[in-house]
Amino acid sequence: MAALVQALRAKFIEGCEVPLRHTHKVGDAGTLLVMPAWPRAGSAARHFGVKTVNIFPGNGALGLPGVHAVYALFDARTGVPVALMDGSELTARRTAAASALAADHLAREDASRLLLVGAGRVAALVPEALRCVRPGLRQVQVWNRRPAGAQALAAALRGQGLDAQATTDLGAAVRQAHVVSCATLSNAALVQGEWLSPGAHLDLIGSFTPSMREADGRCFARSRVFVDTEEALAKSGDILDAVREGHFDPARLQGTLTQLCRGERPGRGGDDEITVFKSVGTALEDLAAAELACAHADNPPISA
Repeated sequence: MAALVQALRAKFIEGCEVPLRHTHKVGDAGTLLVMPAWPRAGSAARHFGVKTVNIFPGNGALGLPGVHAVYALFDARTGVPVALMDGSELTARRTAAASALAADHLAREDASRLLLVGAGRVAALVPEALRCVRPGLRQVQVWNRRPAGAQALAAALRGQGLDAQATTDLGAAVRQAHVVSCATLSNAALVQGEWLSPGAHLDLIGSFTPSMREADGRCFARSRVFVDTEEALAKSGDILDAVREGHFDPARLQGTLTQLCRGERPGRGGDDEITVFKSVGTALEDLAAAELACAHADNPPISA
């Protein structure tokens, strides 16, 4: 995970061509996303790739994950296929790593208390990723719509040596947290802005379509707001609803992850500042993760 965070940092600094994702409705049940990325002209980069993602929110009732994906990696000089990867695993890991990369710029240096909102695959990876940049994170609370899911994830995190507990009081947990990380498929606001304490960092991973939402407009009104890419301004229900309600003006956007990584925009300005990072995902992250996975497959780390 630490290597992945650094691979993402390097790719955001380097840049690549990332056209707007294609979004298609699949009947009444799902959404198909198509996300390509390739090197810029003159780049020495070796690969390009494309991810297809199927989002079926109703799968939870069937005991299935709500998101499935595949990733195809190609040689950038010849178009020859190089690898076919589990896109769901790739997405989960790069998403958690991107949140950690943003937190490296936006979370308090002394952050020690994390709240996970959601108990799926991405949420399970967030503590490992965040501890790469904020090693002081030790206490974790987990809230989930299904309390049993929160209890199961908390138990798994305790197995990783963390002080992790499930909670059913979301408001109290938000008020106590230094970092609040939401990774859900919610269509209604869960986190209320009035709950955020001075110095909190709110990491919003879900809401990657206009119909989805994890935070109310006050979260944006009270915060300095950053996004992974400007595509979030048009894709995220969190932002679209906050704008529609008069809580956020896109002109107040503080910067993108590229601008943070390149040092073009400042990150956290003080211990009492409230920050929000809204991600919708970008094919740049997928390409960086796929290239790293390929490098490890060709040159596996030597076990001690």
